[in-house]
Amino acid sequence: MLAAGCCLFWPGQPVEVTLPAGTTASQTGALLKAKGVVASARLFRLAASLSGADRSLKPGTYKLRTRMWLPYLLDALEAGGSMGVKIVVPEGFSAKQIGERLEANGVCKADSFERYAGQNRLEGYLFPTTYFFEPGASPEAAAHRMHQEFKKRVEPEFTSASPKPELTLNQLVTLASIVEREGARAAEKPMIAAVYLNRMRIRMRLEADPTVQYALGHWKKGLSSDDLRTPSPYNTYVHYGLPPGPICNPGLDSFKAAMRPAKTEAIYFVADNTGGHVFSATLEDHIKAKQAYKHGLRIIKRRLEEERKAGEKK
Repeated sequence: MLAAGCCLFWPGQPVEVTLPAGTTASQTGALLKAKGVVASARLFRLAASLSGADRSLKPGTYKLRTRMWLPYLLDALEAGGSMGVKIVVPEGFSAKQIGERLEANGVCKADSFERYAGQNRLEGYLFPTTYFFEPGASPEAAAHRMHQEFKKRVEPEFTSASPKPELTLNQLVTLASIVEREGARAAEKPMIAAVYLNRMRIRMRLEADPTVQYALGHWKKGLSSDDLRTPSPYNTYVHYGLPPGPICNPGLDSFKAAMRPAKTEAIYFVADNTGGHVFSATLEDHIKAKQAYKHGLRIIKRRLEEERKAGEKK
C-alpha cells in the first residue's frame, strides 16, 4: 500500500498551466485536471477550501508537473505564477501609488490605472499583497485582480460578522484606510479605530492628518495651517464624520480593527517617540502626552547633535 501511495503522488511530466485573473477555485480545479496535474477537480476544490487557499490563489503562468501532491500544488498556486512581473503592493498605498509602481515595472500606465480605479470607485478595494502580472497587462485586468483579492480576503470578514456591524462595508473600509495610514503597529490599530469612532459618537471632528494628505494628492509630513484648511470633502479637519470614501488601500489587520475596535474612552492620541502612540481620554492628559513627546524629541535631537560633533572630532 505504501508503494501504491508513493506512485499515486509521484510527480510526473512537466506541464505549463496559465490561470487567468479572476479564475475561481472550481475553474482552477477543472483546468488542473484537464492538464493532468490533479486526478480529481473535486478533491482539489475540497483541499483548497479546507486550507483556505481558495481565497488566495493567484493568476499567472505556472510550471507544474502531472500528479502533483496537493500540499505542494496549493503552496505554488498561493505563491504566484513563475512567469510574469512581481508587484508588491504595500498596505496603505493609494491607487495613484499602485499605478506608479505598475508603470515602473512595465505592467501598465499609471494614469490609466488611476483613472480606471477612480471611475470605478476602487480606492480602498485594491487589496495590498504580492501579485504577478504579464508585462503590458491592461489597467482593467490589474485592478480587477486586486479587487478580486479584496473580495476573497476582506468581504468574508464583513458578511460573516456576528453581530452585524453598525457601519456599512464602505464606511468600515474608509475607517480602516485612516487607521492604516495612522498606525504602524498592528497591536495599536484597534485603539486608533476606537478613538475615531468615539469622536464620531460625540460629534467631534476626526481631524485625521492622512485625510488632509489625501486631499492634497500626496503624503507629506508637517502639515501647515493652510493645509488643514484645504477645501475638500476628504478634509476631516473641516468636515464632520468619515470622508466620502477610503483614502488608501488598507490591509486586513486595519479592516479587522475597524470591525472590532478596542473598548476605550480615549478620544486623543499622540506619537510617543518609539514608533507607537499614547492614548488619552481627556484633553488634560493629551496635552501632557504632547509635552512629553516634544520633550523626548528635544532629547533625541540633542543626542544626535552631540554624536555628530563627536564624530567630527575623530
